[in-house]
Amino acid sequence: MPARPVSAQARVVALLGSTQTLAWASSYYLPALLAAPMAAELGLPVHQVFTAFTLALVVSALVGPAAGRAIDLHGGRVVLRITSGLFAAGLAALGLAQNGWQMAAAWALIGVGMGSGLYDAAFAALVRLYPVSARNAITGITLIAGFASTVGWPLTAWWTETLGWRGACGVWAALHLLVGLPLHGRLPRQPVETAPAPAPLPAGHAAPATAAAPAARTGWAVVLSVVFAITWFTSTAMAAHLPGLLAGLGLGSAAALGVAMLVGPAQVAGRLLEFGLLRRAHPLLSARLAAVAHPIGVGLLMLAGPWGGWLFAGLHGMGNGILTIAKGTLPLAVFGAAGYGARQGWLMAPARLSQAVAPMLFGLAMARWGSQALWLTAALGLLAFVLLQALARRLPP
Repeated sequence: MPARPVSAQARVVALLGSTQTLAWASSYYLPALLAAPMAAELGLPVHQVFTAFTLALVVSALVGPAAGRAIDLHGGRVVLRITSGLFAAGLAALGLAQNGWQMAAAWALIGVGMGSGLYDAAFAALVRLYPVSARNAITGITLIAGFASTVGWPLTAWWTETLGWRGACGVWAALHLLVGLPLHGRLPRQPVETAPAPAPLPAGHAAPATAAAPAARTGWAVVLSVVFAITWFTSTAMAAHLPGLLAGLGLGSAAALGVAMLVGPAQVAGRLLEFGLLRRAHPLLSARLAAVAHPIGVGLLMLAGPWGGWLFAGLHGMGNGILTIAKGTLPLAVFGAAGYGARQGWLMAPARLSQAVAPMLFGLAMARWGSQALWLTAALGLLAFVLLQALARRLPP
């Protein structure tokens, strides 16, 4: 039986999934391995490198709305090709930095690339190309790029060992020019699908969400921006502190690291669940289930003790994996495809800012309360669930 030909959309998903893996591996996951050698050679404290990375996250939040608007107007092919150049320039500048100011400036330039080239930009590019069928495509991208740390950390470690941290930055910069730029150049120039015009409503039927009053739409946008800020805060706080949290509950260092490493596979499992059982459900249902997963995991961890860490890591990871998709699909379902890129930039700006401060703020909470600080993220997760539940009741059927 002949193999089915690969669809054009599947090729676009594979292309963007590959470039997203490259972008995440060479930006978000870079400081974990390069901060120490970079600080040692430049004569800086390690926390100054992470402060520069925080600057990159703040810059990405400021850039996001303009980048999304540019994708709405000109398409992802144009913007993402520029972003490949920005990443290459920022990484090259980082590899050439001789002092703290040059390092910070290089991270700021990388932050421009992050604000215009990570998930939000890729989602906006997909929605412009496929306004009708973008949901499954968004899930596909996150399934591929979910392995960015799995691929990126070993490569960064290898290049750092053989070429030094400057050489590692140079290799990543070259990959953006030799791989990312050509792949982005293969994106379609024009939308592939045309969003259908809304059908006339029968008498007595409620208007769809996309035709709701501006005040209502603004309220929904505020709710979503708060939910996304909460979930990104928790996700980033756990990424930075989870092994230490588990060790504080009584797990040994090796066991705590092993449990923390379960989060990555659990995220992929959550995305597969979204792609399978939940693909026909409204994204609000997926988002509500995902938002409550972290609080349930915290409760089980506190009841079961250290070995409840496996349940916690699994639930947190699955919820986080689904929420990554919901950040792209939920605004599409609530507001429609028109103006998606610019709206996504504004919706995610608070989330990027909360992500930037999450490691520091949650670290302060741990210093005060120890592992009991998890009740803080559990409460935030419940708040996100309540807000999504309220939104579900207010949206037109």
